[in-house]
Amino acid sequence: MKLYDFQMAPNPRRARIFLAEKGLEIETVQIDMMKGEQLSDDYRKVNPRCTIPSLELDDGTILTENTAIADYLEAFAPDPPLMGRNEVERALVVEWNAIVERDGIGSLADAFRNANPAFADRATVGPANYAQIPELAERGRQRATAFFQALDQRLAGREFLAVDDFSLADITALVAVDFAKMARVEVSESHENLHGWHTRVSARPSAQA
Repeated sequence: MKLYDFQMAPNPRRARIFLAEKGLEIETVQIDMMKGEQLSDDYRKVNPRCTIPSLELDDGTILTENTAIADYLEAFAPDPPLMGRNEVERALVVEWNAIVERDGIGSLADAFRNANPAFADRATVGPANYAQIPELAERGRQRATAFFQALDQRLAGREFLAVDDFSLADITALVAVDFAKMARVEVSESHENLHGWHTRVSARPSAQA
């Protein structure tokens, strides 16, 4: 297998953490987004959608979505389980991962890419250029603030986000909370449950991936 990665970006970090939790070491190729390498002809042959990460399987299949990458790796290396131990747990992990992607990563991406001058003509990822919309940046900050409040409520009395074990949903949420710094969205100090959870999951060796 081969992972197309960019060390500075949040989304490929999710794949790296998942791989680290599984104890899998695979070849990685750095695609420098700051230099626009994700838009190059060579990378378009790998992933025409020009997004990172991409996971190339041994048979040449290319997976370009984090959830698909996680699903494959879970089947490839079942232990430790990161997507639940039974049907109900798997459904909860998938559900909370989707919530974090939509309300967390999505809102923070809007806040970040619609306000940062470096993305003046790149307000969304992908092959096409889109102009920034300042109102989307402000809405993204508001949505992210509401998301962190909801996350804090969910984590009341819980060690992990979706189920009793560390899971894909925790990985996505960890990356979202860390991404907030880049997006200049503050996580309120009043969110004690969220901060306690963040301290615990950040202490895992995989968080350094």
